[in-house]
Amino acid sequence: MHPPKRETFDVAAHTNTDPKGIVRDVDEYHEQPWGLYMARPTPGRAQFHYLESWLLPSLSLRASIFHFNPGYERDQDFYLDIGPILVDGQVWRTQDHYLDLVVRTGTAVELIDVDELFEAVRQGLMTSETASAAVQTAVSAIDGLSRHGYHLDQWLADHEMVLTWRAA
Repeated sequence: MHPPKRETFDVAAHTNTDPKGIVRDVDEYHEQPWGLYMARPTPGRAQFHYLESWLLPSLSLRASIFHFNPGYERDQDFYLDIGPILVDGQVWRTQDHYLDLVVRTGTAVELIDVDELFEAVRQGLMTSETASAAVQTAVSAIDGLSRHGYHLDQWLADHEMVLTWRAA
């Protein structure tokens, strides 16, 4: 079991420090009052070659699109990481609270990695209060997505958030 994963997004330096501490060059950052967009290649990854993410601090969500390599495609349109996002000037920091949502536009949302959250609490890597907050965030997102027919863009539009993505 691993401690909660942390990432740093340094807009001024145009870098993203991944959970393993590797500093990655970012192709694009785009800031909005409600979030930060990042697009970058993913060298060394067999499953996917490019990553796009929106950090949404008010919702404690990171919404991502993975550009999969042939043979590694997954039945998902968006992948949502649950966890707080802190902003300090041009440096954004995330902490992954284990729970993830797989969104299939117009069809469904699936909550995954609940077992990891329980194990993290059991091992003392996360307090029960923090885990409870992660569950509440996930439940709120699932509720919002279901009320909008599993359309992430429609749900976020109710929060005055418009996500734009690039094709890689």
